Amino acid sequence: MGFLLPITGLAALLVAAISARLILKESPGPPRVREISGAIYEGATAYLKRQYTTIWAFAFAIAVLLLFIPAWGWQASVAFLVGALSSTIAGVLGMHVAIRANSRTANAARAGVDRALKIAFRGGLVMGMVAVGIGLLGVLLFYHLFGNPMFILPYGFGASAVALFARVGGGIYTKTADIGADLVGKVEKGIPEDDPRNPAVIADNVGDNVGDVAGMGADLFESYVASIIAAMVVGWTVQATYGSAAVTLPLWIAAMGIFASIVSIFFVRVKKGKDPSYALNSASIAAISITAAGSLFLVVYMFGWGNGWGLFVAVLSGLMAGLVVGMTSDYFTNRIHRPAQFIAHSAQSGAAIDLLAGFSFGLLSVVLPIIAIATAVVVAFVAAGGAVSVTAGFYGICLAGVGMLSVTGMIVASDAYGPIADNAGGIVEQSGMPGRVRRVTDTLDSVGNTTKAICKGFAIGSAALTAIALFATYTSEPFANIQTLNLLDPKVVAGFFIGGATVALFCALTILAVGRNSFRMVGEVRRQFKKIPGLMEGKAKPDYARCIDIATRGALRELIIPGISALVIPLVVGLVLGKAALGGFLAGSIGVGLVFALLMANAGGAWDNAKKYIELGRFGGKGSQTHAAAVIGDTVGDPFKDTAGPSLNILIKLMSWVALISAPLLLA
Repeated sequence: MGFLLPITGLAALLVAAISARLILKESPGPPRVREISGAIYEGATAYLKRQYTTIWAFAFAIAVLLLFIPAWGWQASVAFLVGALSSTIAGVLGMHVAIRANSRTANAARAGVDRALKIAFRGGLVMGMVAVGIGLLGVLLFYHLFGNPMFILPYGFGASAVALFARVGGGIYTKTADIGADLVGKVEKGIPEDDPRNPAVIADNVGDNVGDVAGMGADLFESYVASIIAAMVVGWTVQATYGSAAVTLPLWIAAMGIFASIVSIFFVRVKKGKDPSYALNSASIAAISITAAGSLFLVVYMFGWGNGWGLFVAVLSGLMAGLVVGMTSDYFTNRIHRPAQFIAHSAQSGAAIDLLAGFSFGLLSVVLPIIAIATAVVVAFVAAGGAVSVTAGFYGICLAGVGMLSVTGMIVASDAYGPIADNAGGIVEQSGMPGRVRRVTDTLDSVGNTTKAICKGFAIGSAALTAIALFATYTSEPFANIQTLNLLDPKVVAGFFIGGATVALFCALTILAVGRNSFRMVGEVRRQFKKIPGLMEGKAKPDYARCIDIATRGALRELIIPGISALVIPLVVGLVLGKAALGGFLAGSIGVGLVFALLMANAGGAWDNAKKYIELGRFGGKGSQTHAAAVIGDTVGDPFKDTAGPSLNILIKLMSWVALISAPLLLA
């Protein structure tokens, strides 16, 4: 039966290849559409080439350091580099296909919503299937080579390190361009968001791809492999309770999730008169349902009803928590629900009230997801036998994380669909297609905003469970061997506070980075409108390349300090204060990081969709004072939801990886 695991991983890659082939067979559109798409492709490719050159310099340095850490050696260095390479390939391949899908979606929009949605979804599906296919095959490869899952940990560490730099860099890039385009183009000049007269418009389109496609893909790829590896490591320690099958169960659940995601593709059909979001939501719910049913069969087959039922409940708790977190994010950010509409209403009183309303709803949105995640942790712990064995309980928590992330293929596909639809709308606007075509892409874009919000919630929830799983792995016997964390120990308390403060520091660094780079972008856009004769009248062409260069250079410069901080601070805490203090550090970073990530992602999404609600003609519509106030709110929310917030998902996991890898160096 073991041969089915690699076949499932290969099947995911085959689906990705077929989807890419179907996309490339579609017409890329008329010459003007191909020209704009080519400029986006050129800018995104140039940025990724420079970004990964910077990232890989750090990756090779870390690989060399691993050679000198006791208990790791050359095997760890190889696994780390392959993990980094896997993350790079997943992000780059997914983004390249997504960019090609942009123009084809724009061209297909002339035939209606159904055809355009299918192309955009296929573009996102490539990213999703590549991520889970490479992830499962990579973990299988190193488990086959090393036997002991503990030696697969550096593979996940490599994926996490690359993902953080890619997410931070992509987030800084995309929000630099977005803010420059919005503040000058929409607020000061009163022109549409994707107007070709705006010098930052191509950079904005590029940013959607390097941030929301390549960055998010690397994020969830890293979470996916981390959850599997952590569960395998803890499963290795509970073999006395559950047998050797405890090590391979996470792989089988992941394979079942891939199978469910492939089957769920056929649910993506737009019914006449129905909102297109129903098609994507139906596919996601179908994937979750099939995975749940398949997981029940797996655990009963492998462990029998006695032990199997408890493990199934653990997996199911993770799936349900992911659904709750995603739906909560949808409610607080979707423009069809009350929070976003209330924020839009508040914008009539100015930007300050708009900001206060959005921030307040962001805070409210934290409560239910944290309750859902906390419930999943307790249910999974108890169901897996935590009352008898703490390690068995931790195994249940790890399975909850695997359960939540088992449907990563479908979730990433739905998320990557969003920036494809967004770019398609921009291409339609810039190429001068008729208004009816723009209405089709606007419909697709509104669905994309929903799927992006759900995926952000899913990514945050999965990050929390994965970080808890890695934390449980760190405290286990092969590593720190900490049975309990004594909250009366001043070193543990100090570690807890430093962990929370590190999250705040990271958010400050990334948001300030966006602010500094946006300052330069705004200045450049203003300069071009002032210095290029005829630009505002549409008689001259803006210097798009200059804006792309500003976003690129700034993002690469600004991503270094936050990335290094995530690697260095936990190591310093462990070396100075010891293993227990580092355990407190991880606990503090997970708790504070979860709150910050949910707050910023949902507040930012709510501000964004409140603005879009006004742009539909409510409260004065585009060009009104209410709209200007909402644009400012959206601008504040941009680095919240697309830079700092999503990057926290990787931060709390990367610091856990650092703790695991450095454990042999630390004093008790």
